[in-house]
This record gives sequence, C-alpha cells and structure tokens, in this order.
Amino acid sequence: MDFQPSERCTELIQRLSAFMDEHVYPAEATYEQQLRESGGAGGIHIQPPIMEELKTRAREAGLWNMFLPDEGHGAGLSNTDYAPLAEILGRSHIASEACNCSAPDTGNMEVLHQFATPEQKERWLQPLLEGEIRSAFAMTEPDVASSDATNIALRIERDGEDYVLNGRKWWTSNALHPHCRIMIVMGKTQPDAPTYTQQSQILVPMDTPGVTIMRGLPVFGYQDHEGQAEVDFSDVRVPAGNLIAREGDGFMIAQARLGPGRIHHCMRSIGAAERALEAMCRRAVSRVTFGQPIATRGNVQDWIAESRIEIEMARLLTLKAAWLMDTVGNRHARTEIAAIKVAAPNIALKVVDRAIQVHGGGGVSDDYTLAWAYAHLRTLRLADGPDEVHKLSIARRELAPYLSREV
Repeated sequence: MDFQPSERCTELIQRLSAFMDEHVYPAEATYEQQLRESGGAGGIHIQPPIMEELKTRAREAGLWNMFLPDEGHGAGLSNTDYAPLAEILGRSHIASEACNCSAPDTGNMEVLHQFATPEQKERWLQPLLEGEIRSAFAMTEPDVASSDATNIALRIERDGEDYVLNGRKWWTSNALHPHCRIMIVMGKTQPDAPTYTQQSQILVPMDTPGVTIMRGLPVFGYQDHEGQAEVDFSDVRVPAGNLIAREGDGFMIAQARLGPGRIHHCMRSIGAAERALEAMCRRAVSRVTFGQPIATRGNVQDWIAESRIEIEMARLLTLKAAWLMDTVGNRHARTEIAAIKVAAPNIALKVVDRAIQVHGGGGVSDDYTLAWAYAHLRTLRLADGPDEVHKLSIARRELAPYLSREV
C-alpha cells in the first residue's frame, strides 16, 4: 500500500492549508455573527455574505470541486489523494461549503455525474458544480427503520408522462439551505419486484407543488444552517424524465453514492479530531489548577497520548480503504469502508469529549467549536447507516467462510 500523496495532492495540501489559515479560520466568527444577526423569517437559514466571499476566493485559488475524480468537472483526484484534503476541510464547519465540497451536494453531484441524462446534467449538475445552487438528499423516513433501506415506503408511481410521489421523509439534509433548489428522493416504484430492485431515485425541485417542509430537526439543540428537514410529499408530480437511470436502480445508485461519501465523512471526522486535540493541548498548557498547569496531570497526558494513537489508527484505516477503492474498487473495499465508518466518528467523539473535559465549562459552551463538533460527530454515528448496520455487514463477511465450511 502506497499512501504517499502525489505531487499535485501535496501542492493542494499546501494551498488549502494556507487558505484555511488566511481566510477560513478568521471567517468562522464572522459567519456565526452573521447567522445570529440575520433574524427575520429566515432565522438561521440564510446564506451569510461571508460564505459567498469565501466561495469566490476558493475558486480563485483553484480549491473547488476537489472531491470529484472527473478531470472535466472536478480536480481529477483519486480517493487516496482527496483524503488528506477532506481531513483539512473537516477542521472547520464552514470550509467544505466554501470549496463546494460539502455533503450532500458531493454525493448528489457524483450521482448525477455517473447516472444522469445529458438534460439532467445541464439542468442540475452544472449549477451545482458552479456553486450557484445547493441540493438535498431525501432517503430516511420517520415511520420505518430506514437503517434497512429496503423498508423505505414513499411511493413513486408512474402516471402517464409523470411520476407521482406520496410519503414523508425526515433528516432530509440541506433542505433548509436558502440556496437549495433540488432534491434527490428515494422511494419505491416496484413494491412487488425483488427486494433490491423495488427502489428508484428521482429528481424533485424544491418548489414542486405538494412538497411541504414540515419542520427543521435540531440536533442536541443545534439547528444546522443547512437544515435537517422533515418533508411531506403529497401527490407530488414530476416529469418521467426526472427519474435517475432506470426504475429499480435506486438501491444500486445509493450504494455507488455512499462509498466515497463515507470516506469523505471519515476524513472530515479525523480533521475535527485533530483540531480538538490541538485545542486540548493549548488549553492544558495554559490553564493552572492547584498550582500547576493541567498538562502536568497524568490523566490529561494519558488523554493526549491516547488521542494521538487513535487518530493515527483511524487515519491509516481510512487511507487503506481509500487505496482499495482506487485499486480494486468499492465492492472489494466494503469491509474497510464499513470499518472506518464505525471507527472514525467514535474515535473523533472520544477526542472531542476529552478536549471538552480539559476546557471545563467552556467546553460545553459556544465559545469554542467543541460542543458543535460533538453534536455533529454523534450524529455521524447514525448518518449513512448506523454503527450496528456496518458491524453486521463486517461480521457477515467474516463469518461467511466458516458457515460455508459447516455446510
């Protein structure tokens, strides 16, 4: 396994790190202030002007669409080369959007790039690539256990030249972003078909009649700027040409979408953990208790050491998964992708929790980024499949050779 970054990746790491230092980190406080001061009907779901400034600067710096491996539209990087860049972006909650590399747009753009018709690409992919609009992904449902995607119940029924959607989704990521214009919705077109060909994915513009945003869902009291929405679909009619690929391809598309997305999530988690470890170290040497810096305490030194060990383990496992995806394909990297999706958020949570403890009361306040990071990372243990589903998948593959011997 060769994890040595390419020359191009090394150069992008340097440029992105400089961009973060010069523009992103200093803009974080301004971003939060502009959200707080927005008020009005939009609440926090407005686009802070500072974000549009950052997007312009990122494009000028050539730090745009770095996630997309297609050289015609993105940076043309391998998964292994994008991994350290995603880690850097994960150090700030505003960096990914600034570089047009934020979920769920990344996954949606990958889906459209791989499966969309030329007309769909022109109408939706191009403005997403340009950062002119944002998008949402609607898969999880409130009335079924969506960790088993075969449970999805929203109906997508053909009616002449249209499809009609009926059902309800929640945790529809990005649906409340003021620039969100399109959703990719997963539902059932063929309930009587074999299990994994019942589902389809279809493009639904946000302003389609019958689409109702019921509410935004807070996470530990935090309302994401992008929003996690509960969305009702009542006789929502869209042209048949909005279907992505063919009827019954929804599960296959979801699997193709989730492989790279999980790697991106994991590397961003490692970036968040690295920043938390840095904050923990700074706090430990600057705060004095009972006459000595906190850094002299054995338990704090243990937390710092454990954090470094765990971060390095997570990074290496993620790089291995990315390397396998590049060399043998996503299918043969399934165990590693599932493993890192469990390991990275859990490890990052541990590191952030330790950093919060070292910060004392400040750690659970909004004066630092730690409380927000904890809420986000805890959510990530559920997003793109909960830990238990990934562990089940790993265990089945580990047991398979032994079960076949028994037979």
